[in-house]
Amino acid sequence: MWREEYQKWINYQDLDKNLKNELINKSEKELEDMFYTTLSFGTGGMRGILGAGINRLNIYTIRRANNGLAQYLINTYKKEDLNRGVVIAHDNRHMSKEFAVESAKVLGAYGIKSYLFTDLRPTPELSFAVRYLKALAGIVVTASHNPPEYNGYKIYDEYGCQYTPRYANVIIEYVNQTEDLFSIKTKTLEALKKDSLVEYIDEEIDNAYLDLVKSIAINKNINKGIKIVFTPLHGTSGYLGKRLLEEEGYTVFPVEEQMVNDPNFSTVKLPNPEEKSAYELAIKLGQKKRADLLIATDPDADRLGIAVLDNDEYVLLNGNQTGALLIYYILTQKQKHNLLPKKGVVFNTIVTSDLGAKIARSFNMDVISTLTGFKFIGEQARYLETEEREFIFGYEESYGYVINDGVRDKDSLQAILMISEAANYYLEVENKNLNQKLQEIYEIYGFYLEGLKNVHLLGKSGQEQISKIMDYFRNTNIEKMGNKKIVKKEDYLLLKRYSNKTIETIDFDKSNVLKYYLEDESWFVLRPSGTEPKLKIYAGVIGNSVNDSKHQVDKLLKDVYEIVEKVE
Repeated sequence: MWREEYQKWINYQDLDKNLKNELINKSEKELEDMFYTTLSFGTGGMRGILGAGINRLNIYTIRRANNGLAQYLINTYKKEDLNRGVVIAHDNRHMSKEFAVESAKVLGAYGIKSYLFTDLRPTPELSFAVRYLKALAGIVVTASHNPPEYNGYKIYDEYGCQYTPRYANVIIEYVNQTEDLFSIKTKTLEALKKDSLVEYIDEEIDNAYLDLVKSIAINKNINKGIKIVFTPLHGTSGYLGKRLLEEEGYTVFPVEEQMVNDPNFSTVKLPNPEEKSAYELAIKLGQKKRADLLIATDPDADRLGIAVLDNDEYVLLNGNQTGALLIYYILTQKQKHNLLPKKGVVFNTIVTSDLGAKIARSFNMDVISTLTGFKFIGEQARYLETEEREFIFGYEESYGYVINDGVRDKDSLQAILMISEAANYYLEVENKNLNQKLQEIYEIYGFYLEGLKNVHLLGKSGQEQISKIMDYFRNTNIEKMGNKKIVKKEDYLLLKRYSNKTIETIDFDKSNVLKYYLEDESWFVLRPSGTEPKLKIYAGVIGNSVNDSKHQVDKLLKDVYEIVEKVE
């Protein structure tokens, strides 16, 4: 079957020359992987390895995605509404700018206008721009923090939120209707300009977006004594992140080697602020400048990671810890300044730590948990528009945060500003660093700790094994994990909750995720990654001390993994 697809490509006269060259001298196994399946367009868009073939990201698979989006927009909106257009942004990766332009060329062939940034921009700015320009939709070409051989494509609705499954599934149907990738019509960029079907946007959106970000500041006029090292890890926050901090009066030392828009990410093993190795240059500069805080954002600038100077060492804080610090700071300071609403909501996900929720509830805030993926938080934020309740904060364990829901996605620029303000406040007012403040929060609310184990299962056989593992856990009555009793199980694919021999229906979008609750308030989750070839095992515990929690979470992950390994 795959050979037929390969023959179509190799015999196509107008095939892009670079892609044609790539097909030459490939082994049977390599060609099979390039053609055995169509690169999946899922509810999170597309992400894949760059190259030739239907299982790779290239101008033809990008055209296919845009063809589906165009059909969806035409069949969903009135003809006159198509003038509202689609905003398109891209990151610094190989082919990102080309794919952004290619997207406009397909949409333009359907008479749909595109707003294009002339250069790379943060993903959260795209979310903001869709609402600011009252556009119909948004596109961002990015593979976030994946290795350099990857790229991706994400789509946003008119509310600046990634399409949730009920809408994304309709778009997927349109995408899948296109069988002949070479038949998709496009317009040249020159023709688009002539017909006013493309408009370039930059400075106006930058300024409006930064104004929104700056509006979240609480203690704006406090002395800025903190020293900050900042790195965008070669990505899209380089210009705006540095500008934001400097305009707000902070002393910033950028990691110059990583301010370069390098699609090969030459200075890091992985451009991911969740990885300790990503901070090597930031730590070196931090030690030289005696910086109090190190800030790193991922290449598309929706995630933020930090390291804090504590006892002459830089301590990396994870996404749950940073989230808890932000929640605590925002709520205590808003309370202090009489800015706390009577009805406020903090959002997290089903794999996020319980610590932030406990803090929020102690301030009489409501807490809403969603499925993993910020699109679900963005969707819930929109529902608040018709209520009296106010959006306070949204976050997930994977280093994503938003404070002002004028952005309906995770926003590292907002997080940069708020974590800098919190670090500065605690240093100036309480003479404490963020790690010391975190320990204080643990003492008040409990020693919560979470862990994550990624089980990498590559290729077709890997996907099959992930399915077997999920089926095993879904269909097997597991009563204990280690020496702890399982008291509840939630199946987000079947939308069922099992506890005390009772079965309840749960109100979520369907997703292939399982969550187990243990008798001592600990929990674990099994979830196939939506963008990478791996199974994720999450775990959360509450212990008597930091060390006790560490021991407990390691053991829980080990116990779950031992079962995963035995599945055949």
